[in-house]
Amino acid sequence: MTKLIAVDMDGTFLNDNKTYDKEKFAKIYQELERKNIKFTVASGNQYYQLVSFFKDFPDIIYVAENGAIVRNQKEILKLSYFSDESSKVIYNFLLKQPELEFLVSGVENAYFPIRYSVRYYDVSTHYYYHLKKINDLADTKDHIVKFAISCPDDKTDYYVNFLKENLSDYCDVTSSGHGDIDIIQPGIHKAHGLQELGTLLNIPLSEMTAFGDGGNDLEMIKEVGDGVVMANADPALLQIANHTTTSNNDQGVLTYITDNIL
Repeated sequence: MTKLIAVDMDGTFLNDNKTYDKEKFAKIYQELERKNIKFTVASGNQYYQLVSFFKDFPDIIYVAENGAIVRNQKEILKLSYFSDESSKVIYNFLLKQPELEFLVSGVENAYFPIRYSVRYYDVSTHYYYHLKKINDLADTKDHIVKFAISCPDDKTDYYVNFLKENLSDYCDVTSSGHGDIDIIQPGIHKAHGLQELGTLLNIPLSEMTAFGDGGNDLEMIKEVGDGVVMANADPALLQIANHTTTSNNDQGVLTYITDNIL
């Protein structure tokens, strides 16, 4: 029996226009509350961006930054962050890679190395609502939770392997494809964040349903009781899922919840 629903956002809950059927969701959310089923957002994105999609739903809990931050609108419930040493090593290594651009994700802000292009900054503001420009990592006084990397689309797999080979002592590397790579803390992923949340709510992973489409959803799809992937999902997820649903553009998450959980 499902007691908690966790949804990835891009490519999963959101359609390609970065919207969702708010009227349908409001009705579903009301029914979930009536049945005491929790609704959680589990995303690689920044909390401040995620919460903007759910202004009318103040009780939602967020597993943000690929599991590093678990919080509601009032407080941080669980937090994991890189050591200062690891942050410096990763930051300095990434600066030496001419084909890569990256952001540094902190608890309060994301940080944009000023050497990168205006175009990259403008694109980044769509995903990071709290974003500051920095000259150096020392300019931040924040806990660092993730590094978000942009690379040429056709080199995504190459750079995932390249970063794993060179930084495996300090981090894990994951990707949702399409030139997007995240450097995350070892063992800190969406499944970890959901487990931490489950401990607080007394809900085991076996009583959760999770929806995803990309590589950074792999652990939570494998570890929850019902891992559901979208028709548009990465083939690796399709192989391990308990169930599939229609695509993100067909509101597959809302359809599955209506037909199989409510």
